[in-house]
Amino acid sequence: MTRWKPFFFVALAGLLASGCASGDGSLLDVFGKGPLDTETIVAGLKQALEVGTNNAVKTTSRTGGYWDNLALRILMPEKLKSVASTLRKVGLGGQVDAFERKMNEAAESAASQAAPIFINAIKNMTFADAKGILSGPDTAATDYFRAKTSQALTALYLPVVKTKMRELGVMKAYDDLLAEYLRLPLVPKPTVSIEQYVTDKGLAGLFNVLGEEERQIRENPAARTTALLRRVFGD
Repeated sequence: MTRWKPFFFVALAGLLASGCASGDGSLLDVFGKGPLDTETIVAGLKQALEVGTNNAVKTTSRTGGYWDNLALRILMPEKLKSVASTLRKVGLGGQVDAFERKMNEAAESAASQAAPIFINAIKNMTFADAKGILSGPDTAATDYFRAKTSQALTALYLPVVKTKMRELGVMKAYDDLLAEYLRLPLVPKPTVSIEQYVTDKGLAGLFNVLGEEERQIRENPAARTTALLRRVFGD
């Protein structure tokens, strides 16, 4: 499993051993580029997270951000797959496809609202949080965000998704599909919250992209787009 640059562990070990967790300015010269103290390391991590989250939000909120990405595309809920299959068999596949596209459009619209919540989580990050992320697995920062922001993001997303789904006609499309399905003989009425489903899938997709952004900043020098990132993560 890929880890943060090896010198990060040396830096943290040196800083902690010298008692500089409080930021007393103890020095560690990395590749001759001058000292990296606790504040610099944490600032670099926070900037990496801000760059990654902004990129993730831009990627998912653009037109086609979900639909064009097979890993993120929101399809019919599992509980409605039999409904979709039945409707396709009776010639209503086009309406099923249109409904799925509208669900993705709603998720893309909601994604644009996520950045402030992520930025707030970054600002509130402690040294202990940063240390855990630095020594964690490939998606440690994404896991941190999931733990710290999921509740707030769900509270934000759900009303936005509901509004967008009404504006885009998602609920009308769903009601029309369901009405067509229930006209068929001996079919059970499905029970599923489309708004909650799109919210959950939208957030899952956002965290998926955030994880990829995190890996890029760790592994790809071209993804380190500021002087601070290049200094902390290496050229």
